[in-house]
Amino acid sequence: MDTGTRGETDRPEWVGLPGGLRGVRRLLLVLWTVPLTVVTGVSLGLAAGPWWAVLAVFWPAVLAWGWVLIGRNWRSWRYAERADDLLISRGVLWREETVVPYGRMQLVEVTSGPLERRFGLASVQLHTAAAATDARIPGLAPAEAERLRDRLTALGEARSAGL
Repeated sequence: MDTGTRGETDRPEWVGLPGGLRGVRRLLLVLWTVPLTVVTGVSLGLAAGPWWAVLAVFWPAVLAWGWVLIGRNWRSWRYAERADDLLISRGVLWREETVVPYGRMQLVEVTSGPLERRFGLASVQLHTAAAATDARIPGLAPAEAERLRDRLTALGEARSAGL
């Protein structure tokens, strides 16, 4: 996968996240809201009467709202490899763009929790000297995460050698 800038232009070529992250987050949303709907409906129906059980529709409304928000949030994540730094952009209402110079990177980690491993996902975590500038790219395919880690590590070593 070729990423980054080409030629003389300094315009980054943005790469979005694969759809697996969106799917996992939506699955978790469903796994939380469906049982909450059932428990709320049954408990209110038994304790206060069937008309109160109608309040259980709150959870399907949360599911619908969360479904849309997860999609919007997933689309907002992207990254670009440039000649001297890595750009990470995210956010829907509050856009956040992080620029991590290769020479400032101290550690690049690939992490994958049990749920991420189950769905074939991994995250790349970038650590710099300043704790506030640590950056993360979630939901990558493990091969892409390892490729990115190796590339960033090599570029970081090359750039820091010149300091």
